[in-house]
Amino acid sequence: MTARSLSLARALDPPLGFPPPPPAMGALTDSRKRLSADHRLPIPTFPPPSPPPPSKRPKLAPFPPSLDPSTSAAPPPQIDHASAASAPGPSSSSSAPTSSSSSSSLPQRRRLPPPPPFQRPIHGPQRVLRAFRPGKPARPHAARPSWLSTSSPLPQSLRLEQYVELVNSVSHPAPPTRAATTNAAATQEEAVPLEVVDIEEDGDEREQEEEEEAVRMSVVVRKVPLYKQLYEASSRKRDAKLKTLEFEVRLAEEGRLGLERLVEVLPRITPKKEVVPEPFVPLTDEDEEIVRQALHGRNSRERLAVHEPSNIVITREILQCLNNQEWLNDEVINLYLDLLKERELREPSKFLKCHFFNTFFYKKLISGSYDYKAVRRWTTKRKLGYSLIECDKIFVPIHKEVHWCLAVINIREKKFQYLDSLGSMDMKVLRTLARYIVDEVKDKSGQQIDALSWKQEGVKHLPLQENGWDCGMFMLKYIDFYSRDMDLSFGQKHMCYFRRRTAREILNLRAE
Repeated sequence: MTARSLSLARALDPPLGFPPPPPAMGALTDSRKRLSADHRLPIPTFPPPSPPPPSKRPKLAPFPPSLDPSTSAAPPPQIDHASAASAPGPSSSSSAPTSSSSSSSLPQRRRLPPPPPFQRPIHGPQRVLRAFRPGKPARPHAARPSWLSTSSPLPQSLRLEQYVELVNSVSHPAPPTRAATTNAAATQEEAVPLEVVDIEEDGDEREQEEEEEAVRMSVVVRKVPLYKQLYEASSRKRDAKLKTLEFEVRLAEEGRLGLERLVEVLPRITPKKEVVPEPFVPLTDEDEEIVRQALHGRNSRERLAVHEPSNIVITREILQCLNNQEWLNDEVINLYLDLLKERELREPSKFLKCHFFNTFFYKKLISGSYDYKAVRRWTTKRKLGYSLIECDKIFVPIHKEVHWCLAVINIREKKFQYLDSLGSMDMKVLRTLARYIVDEVKDKSGQQIDALSWKQEGVKHLPLQENGWDCGMFMLKYIDFYSRDMDLSFGQKHMCYFRRRTAREILNLRAE
């Protein structure tokens, strides 16, 4: 290589870091292939055709930051087509053009301008403040800051003063109108603090741009804190169970109240259970068997009961008077009256204070004529332990040949009563007993009573016998019910039961 060509090559090579200068107009390379291609190129027309493929495009230096279209909105610079035509093309495999190329006889051709470079995005972490993107205000009723007016575009970066102004405008809205103040006073709702969220994202640029578009032109404002939202969501899940439990509690309460009301109404809508009075308590199977053996045994002289206080012995023959269609004898009647007196002494609060004369008293009193001295010693206080005047009622059995009646000296009510199961009345018996009680009180206590003026009557609604053999049993039950201070609520239909019950009480030597 000559010195001239070396200097020419150095002149053509650009310094390091700068693009090579454009060659002289019409300069061509010494490549035959290139020359032949240039010879076949058509005359360029404007607008220019599409740029060549990337593999044939020359490497271009990036724009300076001031000309980067991604950061500046300035229009692209005007391209001088004359100078662009002389811009260097793709480098060939040969070295710089020699002096022999200038003497070529080929016609000169214009070169196509290079296409503008693509915008290169800046890759790097970005801090995206979504809360401060342009768009609607944070709250419709909040006052819009002066710098956020629609007439002026929102700057890309906010200063500290603008950030403070935006937060104050969201947290402290403008005073509400008069209608809003009235509505707030009516509902009495407390102001809910707002929470402005600053979202910071890193990652893929494309995903970041998509998320930016989703939240652009809006402000992310949370009216209720997150913990309150979670609590409300959890409470909504529990609401169904709580409502179910509340319903069950209410149902149980209503059921309890219904049962309480039912207790009050039930006695009126259901019949009362019949309470069996004590005189009608049925015998057990065991008692029935004992009575059957006592009344229907073979040995008639067998002793079945011995009452030592009265010295009365009851054999099977004597007890068999309690069978149906049998007359009662003196031993059974007198022993039963003694058992009634023992019952009274055993339970004095349950029964009236009474005295029970035996079947021989009235016969002794009127033997021949009225004779008080014949029965004077029968009622001494040392023997009885009490005076007859202290009793409520005094029972006197009356036997008339084949019929038993009852006379009652009712001291509590001051009257004399006569009870005959056949419905008859004997005033002579009542006058005799009135005379007796006057003599008795005068003899034992020295008092004078006017018993002759007491009322003498029969008993109304008296249960009557319907056969010729139950007079003795009727008389015993008159005494039993009156000593209980009960009404005579029995009849002929109960006589069979009363006979068996009396037999059982005599066998047990205990009246119930």
